[in-house]
Amino acid sequence: MADEGIFSSALKRPLDITTFGASRITGVADEDMPAIRTLMKVWRQRYPRNLIRTGYYGAKEGFKDFGISIPDRIKANVSACIGWPAKAVRSLADLTVFDGWIHPNGTDSFGLDELADTNALELAIPQTVVSAYTHGCAFLTLTGDPDTGELLITPRSAEWSAAIWDGRRNRLAAALTINDATSKGRVTAFNVFLPGIVYQVTRDAYGGWMADRYATHWPEPTVVPLISDPQLSKPLGCSRITRPVMALTDMGFRTLVRMEASAEFYAVPKLWFLGMDEDAFSADTWSSLVSSINAISKDEDGDSPSLQQISQASMQPHSDMLKTIALVVASDTDLPVDSLGITLDNPSSAEAMAAAERKLTRRADRQNRLFAMQLSKLARMAVCLRDGLAEPPDELKQVRPAWAPTREISDGARADAYVKISQVNQSYATSEVGLRRLGLDGGEIRSLLSQQTRDRGRDTLDMILRSANAGDDQGSEPAADEPAGGGQTREA
Repeated sequence: MADEGIFSSALKRPLDITTFGASRITGVADEDMPAIRTLMKVWRQRYPRNLIRTGYYGAKEGFKDFGISIPDRIKANVSACIGWPAKAVRSLADLTVFDGWIHPNGTDSFGLDELADTNALELAIPQTVVSAYTHGCAFLTLTGDPDTGELLITPRSAEWSAAIWDGRRNRLAAALTINDATSKGRVTAFNVFLPGIVYQVTRDAYGGWMADRYATHWPEPTVVPLISDPQLSKPLGCSRITRPVMALTDMGFRTLVRMEASAEFYAVPKLWFLGMDEDAFSADTWSSLVSSINAISKDEDGDSPSLQQISQASMQPHSDMLKTIALVVASDTDLPVDSLGITLDNPSSAEAMAAAERKLTRRADRQNRLFAMQLSKLARMAVCLRDGLAEPPDELKQVRPAWAPTREISDGARADAYVKISQVNQSYATSEVGLRRLGLDGGEIRSLLSQQTRDRGRDTLDMILRSANAGDDQGSEPAADEPAGGGQTREA
């Protein structure tokens, strides 16, 4: 299989979608070219929208002004100051924590723990989940290292990938991942994953495409998608940064800029002198205003000038509007309002806070089940490709990933439930399922089970030694009809 490669980290501009296309690739079979051209088209169509969502996630969206109340000088110097899109993504992604594998017999018979450690899945999976919530889906590709022959699991963002969904089989029909590009955004290398085949495509010095073909002997592409909220109309998922969230973020951005413009306008006191000649002002008006002693003479008619000051406008309408926008964002994303930086007049009760959090954890539980299905498929695929198996063993089909709990439950409540269930089902007390429900993570469970195995082995050895010692003691006692001194007697 082809190595995924490392795409350019020096790229500072978006990819050039106009240069990514091919009518013919040297080394690619004619029957595979239609799928590759379709993948290129999908990527060109989806890349601009994915780039916009990346900008909103990183608070790099542009300021969309109506051109009515904000001065040009302020408008030209403002930067994005609202992180609601990132909050919508990270709040849900933080509830998806990969915690190793659950094995049916309690032992890792297929080396999945080593595979996870080698590919740093505890680091790769959270990144993939964040990317999936940002763009709707992300991918984990399975390739081979040409130098060592080890299997490589690589997380790929939808920005640099494209996929075609097979609706009949509910799986990927084909996938494409971009591996490298020039500093000007011109794509120079990509991989194509088809059933049984991987093409590693590179651009030559003359601008043409050349491909190396690798056979995987697997009936589907060696890619698994992590999909956010799949639907029949959108099988590859929906982003957490929805169109309403982006529009509300723009609205909140404008509201804060209006507040700042209003503050700038009233920062310097606005004074009006009625019945006063302009010659009375010096060149340095500010020094005159802040001077400790000021005097103004009467006008030519003998009337004293009058002073009026414009009072500052209230910021309350702006803050009320921002609070209303945050409430709509919270409704669309299932986030508590407090997490959006809004403090309500009446603090939420504990029950209301738990209900708001439960909305998010229910969505996280649903997503974790969908992610678990894809990760289980990845595990079966990796073991079969590594060991040269045509089909996964039945025991391997029962392996599934473990997730950290999505809800915060007190240790007392966990212990109480653990004791009550263990009294009914004694095997629950020592099972991995019971220990995870108790709140232990994967490392603690492995350490505890290993200690229990050593303790059982030590007890078994002690029992064997005691049994052997008891047999030796019985064999050394003299028989009842024999003298204590031995088996022979001598007459006097």
